Amino acid sequence: MQSLKNRHLQNAPDLIEKLFTGYQLFNIIAALDCLKIKRCVMSKKQIYTLEYPVRCSPSILYEFLSTPAGLQEWFADKVDERDNIFSFSWNGGTPDKAELVEKELDKFVRYRWLHLPKEEFFEFKIEKTEITNQTILVIKDFAEKNEIKDQSQLWEYQVKDLFHRLGN
Repeated sequence: MQSLKNRHLQNAPDLIEKLFTGYQLFNIIAALDCLKIKRCVMSKKQIYTLEYPVRCSPSILYEFLSTPAGLQEWFADKVDERDNIFSFSWNGGTPDKAELVEKELDKFVRYRWLHLPKEEFFEFKIEKTEITNQTILVIKDFAEKNEIKDQSQLWEYQVKDLFHRLGN
């Protein structure tokens, strides 16, 4: 059985050449290379970073970034969580779901929207400045280049609501 399989694999290039034209073959090879090396970008989105000084401790801020109750205070109208899948609802609409991909207590939380490519995420990172010991909220997200300004303004609005809840 194994030798029959090997014989078919050896004949595969001839069969492929008979089935496809040169142009089609080129496109197939390019697509396979893209999948193999994962360097092909399906969307034109790029990562961008926003930083906000916050007047509260990292542990308090972390609760607002990592728990359903905390996120519901500022990020979405309703937040539920089950098995690291967060459901976010706005204005009573259909929930958008995000997986909590990674976290470190009082340091960062990374989420990935389930409807977007796996390499895209949004992240909340908590840093402290060395000199002033100021808490900094660092947000990383993905957007198309021409949408970064609008997405940044949306984050500004959200973060203002967060600061209001934190008493900033």
